[in-house]
Amino acid sequence: MIKITPNTKFKDAASNPMAKDMIEKLMMTFRLPTSLVDKGLLGHMKFKNLTALTCGLLDKKTVQSICDMLNLETGEVITDKGILTKKWWKEAVVYQVYPRSFYDSNGDGIGDLRGITEKLDYLKDLGVSAIWCSPFYDSPNDDNGYDIRDYKKIMAEFGTMEDFDTLLEEIHKRDMKLIIDLVVNHTSDEHEWFREALKSKDNPYHDYYIWRDATDKGITPPNNWNSLFKGSAWNYYEHLDQWAMHLWTKKQMDLNWENEKMRQDVYDMMNWWLDKGIDGFRMDVINFISKVHDLPDANAFLGLLTGYKGAEYYFYGPRLHEYLREMREKTFGNYDVYTVGECGGAGIEMDKMLTADYRKELDTVFNFDFLINQGHTNYDIFDYDLYKVMQEFERFQTGYTNHCWPAVFFENHDNPRIVTKVDKTDAYREDISKICALIQMTLRGVPYIYQGQELSMGNVDFKSIEEIDDVQAVNTYKELVRKGVSKEKAFLRAKTGTRDNSRSPFHWSDTENAGFTTGKPWIKVSSDYRRFNAQDEAEREDSVLNFYKKAIALRKETPALVYGEFIRAEGINAPVFCYYREYNDELYYVELNLGKKVQERPIDMSNAKLLLSTKGTPSANQLKPFEGNLYKLK
Repeated sequence: MIKITPNTKFKDAASNPMAKDMIEKLMMTFRLPTSLVDKGLLGHMKFKNLTALTCGLLDKKTVQSICDMLNLETGEVITDKGILTKKWWKEAVVYQVYPRSFYDSNGDGIGDLRGITEKLDYLKDLGVSAIWCSPFYDSPNDDNGYDIRDYKKIMAEFGTMEDFDTLLEEIHKRDMKLIIDLVVNHTSDEHEWFREALKSKDNPYHDYYIWRDATDKGITPPNNWNSLFKGSAWNYYEHLDQWAMHLWTKKQMDLNWENEKMRQDVYDMMNWWLDKGIDGFRMDVINFISKVHDLPDANAFLGLLTGYKGAEYYFYGPRLHEYLREMREKTFGNYDVYTVGECGGAGIEMDKMLTADYRKELDTVFNFDFLINQGHTNYDIFDYDLYKVMQEFERFQTGYTNHCWPAVFFENHDNPRIVTKVDKTDAYREDISKICALIQMTLRGVPYIYQGQELSMGNVDFKSIEEIDDVQAVNTYKELVRKGVSKEKAFLRAKTGTRDNSRSPFHWSDTENAGFTTGKPWIKVSSDYRRFNAQDEAEREDSVLNFYKKAIALRKETPALVYGEFIRAEGINAPVFCYYREYNDELYYVELNLGKKVQERPIDMSNAKLLLSTKGTPSANQLKPFEGNLYKLK
């Protein structure tokens, strides 16, 4: 493995997975094609040239730090194709439930575990084979349950442990699986471990968290790292004269994964849930658990590029692989379960290192490159380009090897709704929903449906910042106002990007509160629920809901759509994107118009067998806006 120094050329460093991804992200940031590194002049550029290229913003010390960081990855880019193996989770269709907003069984305005149990037949009828349930643990809810106070207790608003046991039993009765959220980068500051840690520096639990001694009585934090929710990443505790790290809210305290006893306590907790019979974990920000030991100051220019000061020292830390292998060995590796990691910032080559079957770490990860390759953030007001998404998906279809398996998703609880992102006018809403379903069900990888996605739920019509609960969006609004942006413009950005767009209550019917609750909903219900709801869509043959059912059923009965090779159809211009899936002498063809204008059909399909169309019956020679079709060729 090449050792990267300031004198190393970019093209030579590309054998290092981390370096290859970082160079590609650098090209993306400057909106330059990656081919300039592979075949162009930029491939001959050396790391030390970054200092001049950035007019000194990346100084020599920072360039050396970047090289040192890249050298932490000792493996080489995975290139061998590997052998395709079958697993139950590779064939699964996963549905994400955000329990607070799914269904309220007791009228208190908050969704709960009994509510999920009551609606399991709806999910079974949809055709999904596994449910990922967002956190339901005891929590003060500073970040909607991702700040856990007790890993072995159910949040009172959601029910009891008996309710959970019933939910798990009923899921298994329907031959479905349950994947639960695992949040172990941090705990709530109300967790017993942190309460003990606050008692004294000598307390056994003090070292469960990341502390640094103060040097000036709490005036200056230990470094310049930012919280991902704005502000410093440090809290000062006067009675200890120490700072404690929090990469998220001030109540989400980062665990010290270098502490072996802490790790063992986490593993014991994981095994406790596994012994209950759960079928896997979705691991929240799991790639953040290893930090560079000395926690150096972040480079200001890198912070500007990434949006977060300090991320380069923890998004793919020095002991990440070690911790994940140990975790697998001591917990989920001993069960027939599935794991998926949330790994923001990691690129395709790093993802392969985290999930290759022979490396014994995770099964899959969520990659968010398709969200950032648009050149915008969630808070920017722009029309999202599905063609660019497919270009990103293609990289994982063709370059991921049989050792690895992608996760294919458009929505989750942290992002605005896809239909609104792609088109603000609402003119193509159902068409966009259907073509996204077709894409997900015809690509290799585990497809994830977020609750309401199958109904074409869109963003919420928030009228004021007071209607928004999301701490990230509220902090973004406050920061924009502080910088001089008008309250009107700041609110427009906040409501565009807020995570509450996906967290509003599920639309069960056209009755009051969309049938979600008989009480007052904890957050605003979108006003379009009378048009988009499960009850009405179940009765309408051409609805988005019924299209999802057909697409899921086709995937389940067609092994080629799960295990088949992905082959892009060449010579076809944007916004049309076409591809084949081939497996065991069977061949399928997918054609997609990912734009708002009618396009000529690039390949004659008049003699092919049509299996599914977003338009019901395709026209002879044209593809309508956001039209997608699936054919069997042999």
